[in-house]
Amino acid sequence: MKRVLTSSFILFFFFFCHLIVDAATVKGYVVNKTTGQQMEYVTVSLWASGEDVPLTGTITDQTGFFELTNIGKGSFMLKVSYVGFVEINKTVTVKDDKQVVALGRIELAEDSQTLQGAEIVAIGSQMKFEIDKKVFNVDNNISSNGGTASDILTNIPSVEVDNEGEISLRGNSNVTVWINGKASGLSADNRAQILEQLPAESIEKIEVITNPSAKYSPEGTAGIINIVLKKDRKAGYYGSLQAGVDSKGGYNFSGNINFNTGKFEAYANVGYRTRKREGGETINRNNLDANNNILSFNNQKSESTTDHASVFARAGVAYNISDNDKLSLDAFGMTGNRNNLASVINTSNNPTTYASSQRYTNSLGSSLGGNVMLSYKHNFTENHFLDFSASYNVWDMESISKYNQMSTYADGRELLSFQKQNSDRIHKNFEFQADYVNTLNENSKIEAGYKATIGRQNSPMETFSGADEATVTFDSALYNMFYYNRDVHALYVTYAGKINKFGYSAGLRGEYTGGDTKSLKYGEAFDDVEMFTSDYYSLFPSVFLSYELPAGNELQLNYTRRISRPNGFQLNPFIDLSDSVNISFGNPYLKPQFSHSIELNYIKSWQDHTLSVQAYFFQTDNVIQEIRYREGNVMKSTFENITQLQSSGTEIVAKNTLFKFLDLTSTVNLYYNKMDGFSYLPAGAETPVVGESRGGFSWNARLIANFMLPWQMSLQVTGRYNSPRVIAQGERQANYSLDAGFRKSFLNKKLSLNISVRDILDSRKWQSVTYGEGFSQDWSAWHNGRTFRATITWSFGNMNIKKHSQNDENNESMDGFEQEEAE
Repeated sequence: MKRVLTSSFILFFFFFCHLIVDAATVKGYVVNKTTGQQMEYVTVSLWASGEDVPLTGTITDQTGFFELTNIGKGSFMLKVSYVGFVEINKTVTVKDDKQVVALGRIELAEDSQTLQGAEIVAIGSQMKFEIDKKVFNVDNNISSNGGTASDILTNIPSVEVDNEGEISLRGNSNVTVWINGKASGLSADNRAQILEQLPAESIEKIEVITNPSAKYSPEGTAGIINIVLKKDRKAGYYGSLQAGVDSKGGYNFSGNINFNTGKFEAYANVGYRTRKREGGETINRNNLDANNNILSFNNQKSESTTDHASVFARAGVAYNISDNDKLSLDAFGMTGNRNNLASVINTSNNPTTYASSQRYTNSLGSSLGGNVMLSYKHNFTENHFLDFSASYNVWDMESISKYNQMSTYADGRELLSFQKQNSDRIHKNFEFQADYVNTLNENSKIEAGYKATIGRQNSPMETFSGADEATVTFDSALYNMFYYNRDVHALYVTYAGKINKFGYSAGLRGEYTGGDTKSLKYGEAFDDVEMFTSDYYSLFPSVFLSYELPAGNELQLNYTRRISRPNGFQLNPFIDLSDSVNISFGNPYLKPQFSHSIELNYIKSWQDHTLSVQAYFFQTDNVIQEIRYREGNVMKSTFENITQLQSSGTEIVAKNTLFKFLDLTSTVNLYYNKMDGFSYLPAGAETPVVGESRGGFSWNARLIANFMLPWQMSLQVTGRYNSPRVIAQGERQANYSLDAGFRKSFLNKKLSLNISVRDILDSRKWQSVTYGEGFSQDWSAWHNGRTFRATITWSFGNMNIKKHSQNDENNESMDGFEQEEAE
């Protein structure tokens, strides 16, 4: 099936390639006439005389650059428009099929006209397409203002954040999350907690890379989510102060300052926030006989409250040594604490266990971590440079948890138990990277580089058990010290080019991975236990093809190979005996998962509308699954590479500007997942663990509506819906939510008030039904519920300092192709 789909995609693509002919190109870049700053997301369209629809169109990239291709001979009208600015109409004459019409700098002036005597507040477009990623501008995301990175991600199309803060992309949780293009110490073990502390106001944009090229790390079979933090480089000094409160008792305040003389640049910001999360969970399980008759039940209900308090700080300096050399030092860090109070009530009529129990948990946690990066860039020319960077990341998360439980049995007996557990997760890694980029000419570019990631992790855990806190003693059976070292060295090369309407990029990445794990029990010294080693080499090719069709249509086809390495929790062989009837342990022999991914994307652009339809297919081999099996009255669980997963789907994304005051971003994702069946016999087990082949169709939709209102006001409404979908041994039920935000600006936009409501319908809940041999279970969970938030921001500054010529590098186009001034 995979070969058929691959062949069909390729044939479909190359069917159009024979249409390639010589054609002219029109290009330039757009700036704000008042400030001189490059303008992103500006609509640029080319109109033939007497036509009602544009011949072709595009939007400017983050440097203000645009390029229109496939232009024949003749005289045309170029229209440049952006909400809140005066539209420019410019006559363009093409005299030769191979001509490059370089328009150079186009200045847009702010529109002084009013609607009913009031100013219209413009909101920048929230999404743009690039050949290998989608970029979502979240700087103006009103509904998440004053929130966290997790809140921002819930409003990104195709991204899901569950009740535990775990992230998935297109229904696949095997996704990599970066900060500023680097792992920055984030891992599957800690990223949920870190993203809950990262403030939304520090984020500029989110990049979603579903099929990354060989230039990027191949980690994560679902793709990469890159969180780009703000680091403005405008000349002068400027900054802002912000404060906010919410209806749950949380509050935040922050400040930032930026300074740029052209030769010297610096920025800093610091913020403090407190946040309260409330949640609950209900699990109702029936134990069944061979005929599915109910033998007994086990029901559980829990509620929890978590208080967060954290400080986040960023700072950076850059020195432009010359027009061609730049040295930068950037750092960010956060520290915080978390207090979780939870109660769990169990009831059961199972004669082999208690009739009821009450368990109370008090958990105190703290975290400290950050990233520091030193970088140097040398420009041979504007589009030919070397970029070096070295960074150090460290995250230390400690927790002390106390568990009090009282169990009552059917005969009236009561049993008290107490347990205290101290754990620590320490992640450290170094990253060294060197990138070489050479734009050979207007239509070709080569990139090459090296990256090394040196990671070290250790996770000590100790437990004390007793009848109550006064009588606890050290429990040697529940002591563990786990070490996990992983080094990855990578070399890559990519080449990109254009032949008239046909664009292409091919690359190859080679990686060497060295991994070591060691798990120590109580009383064992480091040298007493042999280190388990896993070393391997891997190749990751990538191919990207694009073809520009007439009237603003474009086709893109790409293929990549990716990897997902097991995390420390899955590898740790420590046997957790804290629950005598439910024993879990990891597997140090796990192999990485590899996936093949193919995407075919169609893009159509109009003056005020953009449509993307993307078909995708990926197959993952050696899928890591948690398996459960029974030995006597004990249920055991571990991880194994036991099956294969196929996923195919279609993602439709539309961007529409309506009536000059409404901007819509709509996404629908329809997909089918299928996991092959398996039969696996664990070591020591008497019967194999059998999994049936499972598959199911699902879909989700999301709509973000931005209203540009008079009197310096704006409104944003975000709605989302997830259909029922198949999960392991059951089904996750449908869920939906609605958020809204309102912003009012004062004092010529220097002061703004933001009011938002999250989960208006109080519907952000999760429910599932699961079943298996001998049981059926209903599960539901919720957290936070409807939340109101108010935030006020004051901006200040002076942008009048003249820029240094080094800043002209910002006029470089994103794809690296050279710009020319009009003669």
